[in-house]
Amino acid sequence: MSKPSHIVQFDKAKVVAENRRARYDYFLEDKFEAGIELKGTEVKALRTGQSSIAESYALVEDEQVYLINSSIPPYGNAGYSTHEPRRRRRLLMRAREIAKLHGAITRQGLTLIPLSLYFNTKGRAKVELALARGKKVHDKRDTIKERDWKRDQGRILRSRG
Repeated sequence: MSKPSHIVQFDKAKVVAENRRARYDYFLEDKFEAGIELKGTEVKALRTGQSSIAESYALVEDEQVYLINSSIPPYGNAGYSTHEPRRRRRLLMRAREIAKLHGAITRQGLTLIPLSLYFNTKGRAKVELALARGKKVHDKRDTIKERDWKRDQGRILRSRG
C-alpha cells in the first residue's frame, strides 16, 4: 500500500531537537524542509545535541524566513569566539516555497512552527517546518481523548491476542 501524497518523509540521520508540543497545540497542515544558516561554533554545539526549539517559531520577512527564539547554547571548547544562543537564524528555502508560506500565513492566518532540528545523511543541518493552525481548548481535549483511546485499544488487543 502506498503512502498518501500529503505525508512527507525527510532524510533524518540524527535528530538534535524536537518540538513535541507542536502536535498537541496545533493542527499541522503542510510540512517543509529548510536548511539553516549557522555560524562558527553553532554546528559543533548542535552535534553535541544541546539545543531547543520548544518555544520557537518561524517568520517570513523581506522575502526571507527566520527562525526566532530557538536556543543553541555556546560550544564549551570554543575559546573566545562563541555565538549568541538565541539569535535569529536565517532559514534557506527556495523563493517559490517562501512565497507559498507567506501567502498561507497572511491569507489563512496560519503559523509557521519548527517540528524538528536534525542533520541529514549528508551532514547538513536542517529544520522541519509546518504550517499550523492553533487548537482551541476543546480541540486539545479531543486530542487527549483520542490518544487515550488509542492506548487503551492497544492494551485490549495485546491482552486478547
